[in-house]
Amino acid sequence: MTDTPAYKLEPAPQGERSYSGPTRIERDSLGELPVPADAYWGIHTERALINFPITGRSISVYSDLVNALAVVKQACARANKEIGSLAPEKADLIDHICRRIQAGELHDQFKVGVIQGGAGTSTNMNTNEVIANAALVELGHPKGAYEHFSPIDDVNRSQSTNDTYPTSIKVAMAFTLRRLLDELSRLTDALDAKAREFHDVLKVGRTQLQDAVPMTLGQEFRGFAVTLREDYDRLEETIKWLSEVNLGATAIGTGITADPRYAEAASRHLAELTGLPIVTASDLVEATSDTGVFMTVSGALKRCAVKLSKICNDLRLLSSGPQAGLGEISLPAKAAGSSIMPGKVNPVIPEVVNQVAFAVIGSDATVTAASEAGQLQLNAFEPVITHQILQSLHWMTQACMTLRVNCIDGIEANRERLDLMVGTSVGVVTALTPYLGYSDSAKLARQALTGHKSIADLVVESGLMERERVERLLAPARLSGLQPVTQAIPVITPQQLPDDERS
Repeated sequence: MTDTPAYKLEPAPQGERSYSGPTRIERDSLGELPVPADAYWGIHTERALINFPITGRSISVYSDLVNALAVVKQACARANKEIGSLAPEKADLIDHICRRIQAGELHDQFKVGVIQGGAGTSTNMNTNEVIANAALVELGHPKGAYEHFSPIDDVNRSQSTNDTYPTSIKVAMAFTLRRLLDELSRLTDALDAKAREFHDVLKVGRTQLQDAVPMTLGQEFRGFAVTLREDYDRLEETIKWLSEVNLGATAIGTGITADPRYAEAASRHLAELTGLPIVTASDLVEATSDTGVFMTVSGALKRCAVKLSKICNDLRLLSSGPQAGLGEISLPAKAAGSSIMPGKVNPVIPEVVNQVAFAVIGSDATVTAASEAGQLQLNAFEPVITHQILQSLHWMTQACMTLRVNCIDGIEANRERLDLMVGTSVGVVTALTPYLGYSDSAKLARQALTGHKSIADLVVESGLMERERVERLLAPARLSGLQPVTQAIPVITPQQLPDDERS
């Protein structure tokens, strides 16, 4: 029997790709290649398609990246027009094409793979070629007639991949991060709503998976909301850092080929177009080689993912059973849980969010390695950094949405089971130690563990306290800390009680 390979490996194209339809011939400094006649991309993109058949995913899977590439080119065209570096009619046409791209047109023409060599040059050239060919079509020229409108001399005027690409990926991350923040806010609000719904539902708190002291289910869910709100704040802070750009740096930060007025003008126009607090970095040489902001964004994402995963672990534990587990809450049933066990329902929504978190943690390791591997005046590995962070942002956005809609909104408290568990829990003895002392409270705890009576019944039967007082001290509001103790509490041992109240 012949083993079936796990993957079907396709040979990398050699020299050129074959097309069944009509093509046009384009030329660059390396020679010439055929390009599909109707394609808006050109020879530089074509070479990337030959060279990087890696992931099967083009940069167009990230619409925010395509839109960011377009808005950066738009800002550059406006700056070039303002300082007189580009003819106004050409600058205006670039501006117009970029607005079309941001409206959703031509995204399918951004073909280069998400993982590529060249520090993003293929992505920049793909963008330049699409804009130039779209301009040629509007001018009535055939695609590829770059003598009339050039992807390099016109669209890429005053620019290098090394300043437009990192600027574009920062803008793309800020755009995508805004969407994540919106979903994270909605998820936090949903957890807050559950906290209010469960504000009076008493339950047993746990430390190290062992019974601790009472709390409310509302307090538990409010804790979930607060911890995610902290991550919202940390992620939101990174937008300011992503808004420091190196436009005008050109190749290595010296600004060669760009007018001295260009950097300020380009950043100003980009700020106006995006609504981001865009500023030009104080040292363009440093900004061109530094990838610290990407590690910061990735680290903040990982922190949020880890905490979100921990919440999902708690939800799975709290809903475990339903008969032989904790069974304190019920999650919405979303899928049959087994092909062999009838009626089984699994916590599939928290499980998928856990897996997103694992992927984000792995992506952060990739970003760290790629950031460390840069040399001298440029980091050649920004494409993989871009892919990992944009993927993590997108997956986290979707994870927050499905957790809220398909899980959190439909969670129910199993109140009868919670009441029973609290009533028989030794943890409530802790609330009586200021009155009974630690030693007698420990004896009560041992009695409770060996039987099925409630703590209140054991205290009354032992003659340590009258029922009315026990019930007042064990009221849910006091047990959960919602009704704080406002004065010192004297310890009362059995020896201090009247003779008729001692056991």
